[in-house]
Amino acid sequence: MSHGVAAAGSLLQRSSSSEGAQQGHEDDERKVRRREKNRVAAQRSRKKQTQKADKLHEEYECLEQENTSLKREIGKLTDEMKQLTDVLRDHEKVCPLLHCSLNFGLMPRIDALSGPLPR
Repeated sequence: MSHGVAAAGSLLQRSSSSEGAQQGHEDDERKVRRREKNRVAAQRSRKKQTQKADKLHEEYECLEQENTSLKREIGKLTDEMKQLTDVLRDHEKVCPLLHCSLNFGLMPRIDALSGPLPR
């Protein structure tokens, strides 16, 4: 009878070791699936980060172009203001209205013209 008990114990060991092997195989499969899922998520994250960086770079390029254009416009307007100021100064030298004593209080002062324009 002890021989039958030993055989039953041996069968249990084989059964539990095959269950352990099965469990280990399932754990390995879970690890593989989890690694694959993580790899795909990391790829997606890197792609999203790259797209965001590309979009920011495009926005930067547009803003640089706009900034250059605005600086060019500021230069043109500054030149125009200088030219008009020169024309006005030349006109003030010969303007009969400026030399008339009746209009003396009505004319703006010259230094008021050199300040910033009202908004």
